[in-house]
Amino acid sequence: MSVIKEFKEFAIKGNVIDMAVGVIIGTAFGKIVSSFVADVVMPPIGVLLGGVDFSDLAFTVKDAVGVNPAVVVAYGKFIQTVIDFFIIAFVIYLVVRLINSLKKKAEAAPAAPSAEQVLLTEIRDLLKNNPR
Repeated sequence: MSVIKEFKEFAIKGNVIDMAVGVIIGTAFGKIVSSFVADVVMPPIGVLLGGVDFSDLAFTVKDAVGVNPAVVVAYGKFIQTVIDFFIIAFVIYLVVRLINSLKKKAEAAPAAPSAEQVLLTEIRDLLKNNPR
């Protein structure tokens, strides 16, 4: 079997396509959540903390000398990234929880029997009650 034929069979399988769709949707969802964190959540938190912008927090290990730039540990960006992670994880938790509750509701409400099932049940009950 040629490599191209094997690759074609691999790429056409549903799992690969499903995974690709999941990655694309996940990337788009990540951008939405990142925007939510950066543009909606963090500004009020910054106001509550007295206008502190975490991304500006840093300390200098070595000052700039001539053409060499300063060596800076930007721990504020790390703090910001950790906060972003926890908010994103919480939002994803809420989305998964919502999806699971919707699944439970769908599973909890059994479908009503069809007209054929009702008719067959009535026939069965009539046959049980009228022995020959």
